[in-house]
Amino acid sequence: MKLKSLKSLTENNELFFVIFAITASFFTYSCMYAFRKAFTVATFDGVFLLGVHYKIWLIASQILGYTLSKFIGIKLVSEMKPERRALAILVVIGIAQVSLFLFAVTPRPYNIIWMFFNGLPLGIVWGLVFSYLEGRRTTELLGAGVSVSFIFASGFVKSVGKYLMLNFEVSEYWMPFVTGLIFTLPLLVSVWLLNKIPPPNERDIALRTKRVPMTKTERNDFLKKFFAAIIPFTLVYIFLTVLRDIRDNFAAEIWMELGQGNDSSIFTIAEIPVGLGVLLIISLMIFVKNNLMALNASIGLIITGLVVNIVSTLAFRSGIMGGLSWMILVGFGLYLGYIAYHALLFERFIATFKYAANIGFLFYFADAFGYLGSVTAFLLKNFFSPDISWLNFFSTLTYLLSIAGIIFSLITYQVIKTKYRRQFLPKLATT
Repeated sequence: MKLKSLKSLTENNELFFVIFAITASFFTYSCMYAFRKAFTVATFDGVFLLGVHYKIWLIASQILGYTLSKFIGIKLVSEMKPERRALAILVVIGIAQVSLFLFAVTPRPYNIIWMFFNGLPLGIVWGLVFSYLEGRRTTELLGAGVSVSFIFASGFVKSVGKYLMLNFEVSEYWMPFVTGLIFTLPLLVSVWLLNKIPPPNERDIALRTKRVPMTKTERNDFLKKFFAAIIPFTLVYIFLTVLRDIRDNFAAEIWMELGQGNDSSIFTIAEIPVGLGVLLIISLMIFVKNNLMALNASIGLIITGLVVNIVSTLAFRSGIMGGLSWMILVGFGLYLGYIAYHALLFERFIATFKYAANIGFLFYFADAFGYLGSVTAFLLKNFFSPDISWLNFFSTLTYLLSIAGIIFSLITYQVIKTKYRRQFLPKLATT
């Protein structure tokens, strides 16, 4: 296909544009996961440092880098000019791959530091990818499509990593780098395609508000104006991130306790129904044209996901439900809420209040504190409940954080409802 034809199709054929944009963004972000998550399938049995399991050191080191990246991203991504996005994606992932090589050749435990430098650049990739998709009348569908990569790619790259170790005897230390090499060419092709996505058109801007870079002053003004809503919905996001990260980073340990730890395909099999279910539900929100209704619906989806977490965990712990079914259902509940934030809530929040801003700022503000919460949870588990298995720790925390999440979601709904009435109803009454 000629470049001119591709440009014409993406600008004039809406169906082709949606398929093209979802494909390019999905594969770009999926490839990124190969450089970030493959190492978590290794268990590093019996390795400790200063009383802390070696794997916790690795995950904490990476997440600290990733968390710092989120704070950096608040400024970097929200100010990023469109023409620099593609190169920025390739540069940061390249730095992450070099870090994986250095991790493999550096003796343990000194190689822990390289996981920090692996996570440090990767935290801005999501914001750069989503910048191509936000502010469109089809953003929910596009966002749902790329967000499924959270689910599918995480399981798939773990399957690849596990396969390399089981069938090619690649060590736990070299496996992350080798997995990254396998995904390098697909990454280059995906980013090239991603950069061919055209900017939002006039109709998109009319329906969803123009998306613009934000200065430090503008970001501070945004926080002051909406802090009453941002605080509770950020807390819920932190709860979801903590649960998601435990399920994701310690999936190998959880599956081992469930008796399926040596099946490399289980990481992918368990995520396929989760991804398809979440994609179907979130993408249906494209038909809700009213931004406030869609914003409220996103809160409803988050609450629904949290209820699914509680009910499925109760069923599993009482023996009514098997381990595979539970992991699928609790994954569905977590990702329904998590992806509702990424594909729906942030987008419709800006559109509802007609504020000239960009999603990148909200993403990175919430993500920064979300990953900080994850590190805190890992350390608390290691120091205060080291004898509790990851399976029991995860299921118990699911109860507590899901209940808290429901409470703060309801607070978010009430705050948004009140603020909307104060901002828009007086204007409507005088027209």
